[in-house]
Amino acid sequence: MSEFLSTFFSTHLPVLPVLLPLFTAVVLLLMGDSLAGGNQQAKPTMQRLLSMASVAIGTVFAWRLMTDADAGALTVYPLGGWQAPFGIVLVVDRLSAMMLALTWTIAVPVLWYATAKWDLRGRHFHALFHFQLMGLSGAFITGDLFNLFVFFEILLIASYVLMVHGQGAERFKAGLHYVVLNLAASTLFLIGLAIIYGLTGTLNMADLALRVAKLNAEDAVLLKVGAMLLLVVFGLKAAIMPLYMWLPGAYAVTSAPVAALFAVMTKVGVYSIIRVHVGIFGEGAGHAAMVVEPWLLPVALITSVLGVLGALAASSLARLVAYLTIASVGMVLASVGLFSTESLSAALYYMVHSTLVVAALFLLVELIASQRGDTQDRLQPAVAVAQPVTLGLMTLFAAASVVGLPPLPGFLGKLMMLQSASSSSAQVWVWSVVLGVGFLTLIGLARAGSMVFWNVLPESPSAGAPIASGAPKTTSLSPRMLTSTIVLLALGLMLAVAASPLKRYTDAAAAQLADHAAYADAVLGPLGGTAAETTRPYRGGEGEVILPNSGAQP
Repeated sequence: MSEFLSTFFSTHLPVLPVLLPLFTAVVLLLMGDSLAGGNQQAKPTMQRLLSMASVAIGTVFAWRLMTDADAGALTVYPLGGWQAPFGIVLVVDRLSAMMLALTWTIAVPVLWYATAKWDLRGRHFHALFHFQLMGLSGAFITGDLFNLFVFFEILLIASYVLMVHGQGAERFKAGLHYVVLNLAASTLFLIGLAIIYGLTGTLNMADLALRVAKLNAEDAVLLKVGAMLLLVVFGLKAAIMPLYMWLPGAYAVTSAPVAALFAVMTKVGVYSIIRVHVGIFGEGAGHAAMVVEPWLLPVALITSVLGVLGALAASSLARLVAYLTIASVGMVLASVGLFSTESLSAALYYMVHSTLVVAALFLLVELIASQRGDTQDRLQPAVAVAQPVTLGLMTLFAAASVVGLPPLPGFLGKLMMLQSASSSSAQVWVWSVVLGVGFLTLIGLARAGSMVFWNVLPESPSAGAPIASGAPKTTSLSPRMLTSTIVLLALGLMLAVAASPLKRYTDAAAAQLADHAAYADAVLGPLGGTAAETTRPYRGGEGEVILPNSGAQP
């Protein structure tokens, strides 16, 4: 029995991060609404246990895939046994495995945080959470552009409902804008895919990387239009200039655990830009090569500047963090826009760091807001928080990491970016923006910290309530909410401790992305020959691994 399970999991491991949340969500829906009848008895407890257990197992699967990828394996899983490019394939390389592990790792503390109160403020929270995980996981490991669209829609449909979870006029207003913009983006996505498919006859990423290089100059013009449409679509998801205006309002009003999970969702857009415009339309794409190169770097730099200016002008902590999310996306894409292996490695390192710290900040904002009465997270004088030392130290650590103070991971990531830009003609611009944005971020966070922890109002001596607030503040922190936030901050600190192995991993991931031939060989088979479910060795990494389900020879 143990041998059968071992063989089963080793054979079907790539698809499990997609199937596990799907089946979990279905079971949770079959269990019924935890708020039915207005009571909170055994059903919510069972749903929480099932949900947490599923996320924990999924995290193990994701890290196992990342371990295999780190050993040099590029895993291809053809659904239904149909050979690529005719069938649907899941492909796990270093980049997709890293994003998969990041997503599931963040999901554990975020879901634990939500079980403190948020999962009972609306219907079917846990089922929606797992549908969101299904969409995120599928988007990161699909090897086909059309199925990237499918998984985009799955995660977006779940996010539509999660955004308004708990209800409220502000959430419905922001949610409406969010839905309309994403429906428009989905339409552009389909148009772009139609153009690309009409010219190449395929949407398989590995096959596309081979076919676009063979198009003549006339067809390449229209192909570039399709590629630019995809940049617009992915840019909206990632929230780059001028497509970022939806994000601050949406992320600032949704619940803290949802906003923390959404920190990963913007990175789906970044990941897609890397996968498509580096892996398909990068160097070696013939007449369509480097189609976004003139646009990506300047747009990314402007995005980062506008993001930090928005943070300086923010009227609440949540909006400040939302704008810092935009600034971090701009920083990552600026490094991608240099289009070198070194700069791409720096972008991947910084993307992991920024996702973790932004997720932690969204949770931390609610912890602070819960102790400021009716003022909540607005940046104006209010009563002092009940735990100024605990919350102050957590805020200080998160702020230092965002700014990039040594020896925290934010500093290491920005240092890698600066080094990677040293040989670029845009060095002055990149250095100016990276250093300038860091300085302005420091000012914005210092202003917010001073307002929250120093510019406080006295308590009312008679009623025991804040003078500026009609509602008493929370005087204690939920252990679940506090530990979840601390875990995310600690994970960020581990990036500095494990900087060397992570840097080696991102270096290998960047090199693997540049090796289009190895990717095509793994997905399509040598020279497009017979493909079967297999894991082929990637010789550009640190080792060669053949998993038990492979019949290939090194």
